[in-house]
Amino acid sequence: MWWSDFDDRRTTLLRELERIMREWERPKTAAPAYPALNVWANPEGLIVTAELPGVEPEDIEISIVDRTLTLSGTRRPDTNGEGIKFHRRERGHGKFTRTLQLPFGVEKEKVDAIFNKGVLSIILPRAEAEKPRKVKVKAA
Repeated sequence: MWWSDFDDRRTTLLRELERIMREWERPKTAAPAYPALNVWANPEGLIVTAELPGVEPEDIEISIVDRTLTLSGTRRPDTNGEGIKFHRRERGHGKFTRTLQLPFGVEKEKVDAIFNKGVLSIILPRAEAEKPRKVKVKAA
């Protein structure tokens, strides 16, 4: 009858509200990874870009071991003068590290890094031994 449909809809609605409340109350412990990265690949190599606003180039370290790229550094706190109190502080500071598994080996001696307007671009040429090789088919 009509009340059983109503009860089913009410039960579904209550379950959904309980799920939303549990989600709302759950502690938000996972911070987004810093810095944010984009990675592009082509047959010639990789390009990795990292957003690093407020970081000085001399505070950035890049290392490559085997097929692992590690980007680390320090973002220094804002200094706005004596006697200033923060009204709101959302931008973090301190040491950071991001590690990225590379899909192929790279020519470590030819890696280049360019820092422009707060964005770090790392150009990683693919190792010759890792480049795709075309095989010519011969007629018998």
